[in-house]
Amino acid sequence: MTTSERHFIGGCLCGALRYDAKGEPLYAGCCYCTDCRKASGSGFIPFLGFTRNAVRMSGQTVKYRSKGDSGAQAVRNFCSVCSSLVFGGDVSEDTWNLYAGSLDDVSQFQPRIAIFARRLPAWIMIPPGLKTFAGLPP
Repeated sequence: MTTSERHFIGGCLCGALRYDAKGEPLYAGCCYCTDCRKASGSGFIPFLGFTRNAVRMSGQTVKYRSKGDSGAQAVRNFCSVCSSLVFGGDVSEDTWNLYAGSLDDVSQFQPRIAIFARRLPAWIMIPPGLKTFAGLPP
């Protein structure tokens, strides 16, 4: 299988919002920032980054905008039917972050980085082998 043939397919809990991302992710990791923790209701959000052109999306989203720990605006996209958190990014942005928990086959997720580790809750451990950054990578 070549890189261009690889697909990351997933969507929301009810199936109304679906995506198909082609190729290898630009990056994959776990974000421990305050915004991601609050949005997920967990200690972090696992994510895969793709260019907007690599992702085909079907279904309607509801967007929520907030100020992230980086100081930039974070845009979260939820299914308009079941409210599942599916991806981050705005239509105008060049890169979208698909949330690994929304993959149909979660075994495809292979994180390489941990970001905003300075916000790491004491009860969370960073998986061994991840390149760790206090904030965003340079």
